[in-house]
Amino acid sequence: MRAVVLVMIGLVAAPALIFAQTDEIQVYDAEIEPPGIFNLMVHSNFTPMGRTVPVFPGAIIANDSFNGTWEWAYGVTPWLEQGLYLPVYTPYSTNHGTTINGFKIRELFVRPHAADHRFFYGLNFEFSVNEDYWEPRTISSEIRPIIGTHLHHWDLIYNPIVDTDYTGGLGGLQYNPCGRIAYNLNKNWAVAAEEYDGFGPLRHFVPGDQQFHELWAVMDHYSSKFLGLDVEAGIGFGMTPGSDKVTLKLMLSRNLNAHKWRP
Repeated sequence: MRAVVLVMIGLVAAPALIFAQTDEIQVYDAEIEPPGIFNLMVHSNFTPMGRTVPVFPGAIIANDSFNGTWEWAYGVTPWLEQGLYLPVYTPYSTNHGTTINGFKIRELFVRPHAADHRFFYGLNFEFSVNEDYWEPRTISSEIRPIIGTHLHHWDLIYNPIVDTDYTGGLGGLQYNPCGRIAYNLNKNWAVAAEEYDGFGPLRHFVPGDQQFHELWAVMDHYSSKFLGLDVEAGIGFGMTPGSDKVTLKLMLSRNLNAHKWRP
């Protein structure tokens, strides 16, 4: 009986990564900072209508939670950007209040000058250290391939992401892809539709009603005159019972090099 209980707990816990709260809701487009340039992007996500029970024992409850992170980036070469997410935090949740949730390190490899090519690609690696109310395991990682194309005013981008908590081998990898279709109104404004999905472990996807699927409407404004910020804002709607019903996101980014702050 003890063995059966342990197996059942394992089956329930295995797909937890696809349902956990997240600090970053973004489709990567393979554009990185030029060598020697620092950038800070502040991610903020609020879930006014979300899941009302924790997705694993002790987890932050999604409903009414506000999550975010500061993403520090540095252009190392034309094809490599080094990133650090610090802190990853929750200013408010109904069951944990204000928390610091951990940190992440990332290495992003891309085709240089992706914005200038019709076809672009990249590969992102992330290594996360988590508190036990943020993810069920202390150490987890993400592998994010990036493929996309620029077609005149249109951008088509897909990130077939796999996540791991280093258990279960290759079959235990979680398939959590995202994609984006954007229309660039001009060099400063774009509108987009994005989708974020969580299917579960590669060895066996979870049932459809337990999968995570959200469809987003997004607006981007580049090189805003207000403090020189790039802005992305969006609203997402859940399409399955395993998703949050409504989520909002706001991303503000700016180069930090001293000369970039001059008007």
